[in-house]
Amino acid sequence: MTRNHDLSDGIDRRRLLAATGAVGVLGTSGCLGLLGIGDDVEDATTGSTGQIGSGREGRGLPGGTPMGEMPELEGELTVYSGRGEFLVGDLVSYIDDLYDGLDLTVRYGGSTDLVNQIANEGDGSPADVFYSVNSGALGALASEGRTRSLPSEILDLVRSEFRTDQWVGTSGRARSVPYDGSEYDASDVPSDVMAFPEEFDGDLGWAPSYGSCQAFVTSMRLIEGEEATRDWLEAIVESGINAYSDELRVCQEVGDGNIDAGFTNHYYIQRVLDGNPDATIETAFTEGDAGAVFNVAGAAVVDTTSDATLAENFVRHLLSAEAQDYFARTTFEYPLIPDVEPIGDLPTIDELDVPDLDLTELSDLETTIDLMRDAGVEV
Repeated sequence: MTRNHDLSDGIDRRRLLAATGAVGVLGTSGCLGLLGIGDDVEDATTGSTGQIGSGREGRGLPGGTPMGEMPELEGELTVYSGRGEFLVGDLVSYIDDLYDGLDLTVRYGGSTDLVNQIANEGDGSPADVFYSVNSGALGALASEGRTRSLPSEILDLVRSEFRTDQWVGTSGRARSVPYDGSEYDASDVPSDVMAFPEEFDGDLGWAPSYGSCQAFVTSMRLIEGEEATRDWLEAIVESGINAYSDELRVCQEVGDGNIDAGFTNHYYIQRVLDGNPDATIETAFTEGDAGAVFNVAGAAVVDTTSDATLAENFVRHLLSAEAQDYFARTTFEYPLIPDVEPIGDLPTIDELDVPDLDLTELSDLETTIDLMRDAGVEV
C-alpha cells in the first residue's frame, strides 16, 4: 500500500491551436540556495482521471513498452515527489497496486524543498527516487553528488536533450502564448517573444513570482544576454502587464476575456479548455527563443538508495506506455516516448522550434530574480 506524506503540508512554430474539450481528464530558498526552480509547486485542477490504461475516449492504445513487460517491483521503496499528489497520485497508486511485494512510501513536497531536504539528510536520507517537476531541480541534486548514474536501457528510451547520465525526463512542457481568439488572429501574435510588447497592442498577463515564469526569464537571459533581457523586462513592466500568482490563473483570465494574451506553459491552456470547452483561449508558439523553451519533469535515483535496481525499475515504469499515456491525457503534458502522441492538436516535439539550451542551466535563478527586481518587476 502506498503511504503518502506531504512535506510542505517541421510545421510553422506559430501554428495556432484550437484545442478540443474532449481531450480526456485531467519555493523556498534552502541550503543549496535554490529559488523556486521551474514549476516548484504545481497547481491542482478538478476532474476525474479515470483508470490508468483505460478511459481514453476514442484514443487508441499507446505505443511503448507496457508495465507488464517491465521488471516486477518488489521491496521497500521511498519516493520523494516534487510532482503534486493531485496530478500523479493515481499513477503512483496504479503502479503500487500492480505488485503485491512492493512496499511504497511517497513523500510529496515542492521540488526545491525536497532537494534541500535530501541534502540536509545526508547519508541518512531514506529517499530512493527523486521525482521532480523540472529539470533544474534534478540538475541541482546531481550537482551536489546526490544521484546515481542511470543505466543505458532507461536513458535510451528518451531523446538525448531530455536526459543526462544522472536523470531522465518523464514528461515535457512547452512555453507558449495563450491568447484570446475572439479578439486576435494568428497574424496579430508575434513569432518572436522579444517583440512583445511593442508589436502586440493587447493587455498582457504573467506570473513573475511563479517558478516556470522565472525559468522562462532565465532562458531569455541565457539566450539573449542580460542587457537585452533587462530591456525586455523594463518594457513589459512599462506596458502595464497584469501580474498573477500562477500561470493557470493567467490562462483563466485570458479564457474569461479579462486580458488578451500571456506567457505560460502550454498545459495550463489545455486545463482551462478541459473545464470550459467554449473558452476562446487559443495557443501560439514563438520560434526558437526563450518563449519556445521545452522543459521536462523527470526522475533520478538518489545515491543513498538501499536497492538501486528497484529504484531504477520504478523510474523505468514512469516511461511505460501506460504512464506516458497518462501524462498526455491527465496532466496534458508531452509524453517523451516517441510512440505515445500528445493530446489533441498539439504539434509533436519534432514540430516545435525549440532553442538549443542546456536545461540544467535553468537551475540558476538567483541571478534572474535579481535582474527582474532591478528591472522593476515585483517578485
